[in-house]
Amino acid sequence: MTIRYNAPTTLTFTFICAVVLLLNALFPGLTANWFSVPGRGDFQAGSIRDYICLFTHVFGHADINHFLSNFSFILLLGPILEATYGSGGMALMAVITALVTGLLNILLFPTGLMGASGIVFMMILLASFTNFNKGEIPLTFILIMLLYLGKEVFNAFRANNVSEFGHIIGGLCGSIFGYLKPAKR
Repeated sequence: MTIRYNAPTTLTFTFICAVVLLLNALFPGLTANWFSVPGRGDFQAGSIRDYICLFTHVFGHADINHFLSNFSFILLLGPILEATYGSGGMALMAVITALVTGLLNILLFPTGLMGASGIVFMMILLASFTNFNKGEIPLTFILIMLLYLGKEVFNAFRANNVSEFGHIIGGLCGSIFGYLKPAKR
């Protein structure tokens, strides 16, 4: 019996995030400087680093609990979605989700953003579209939208260190991807 690298995009993303988490333990401030997108008013248009962080913020995590909560979902859903949409398709969806959540955070919120939660919610909503047919809206999608995104809207009014907005935008990205790119049959 052999071990197979069955979901290249999901596994590579997981390993990169784990390495960034370990490196941040050795070099404190690494995540804040290179793996966190700045908030409104802090983005420097002349800074190449700030543009890079529009994409790399999904690799940074505040601590091991933040990492584990994201990757328990990513490792569960990622391989299924990669089999359905392809590794390249999943990589493209993750890059677009990172860019959209990063840009909107810069435009709308004064705080920074880090972590793969937007990717998690993109995957959750995308997964509900795996049995989508043109002209139909899956009931599973409606229920997931109400449960997951509804909870995030409710939680957005509570004081915490969580970017519910990032979750909502990630979920909306997954919904759009699922609608525009039906799963391969």
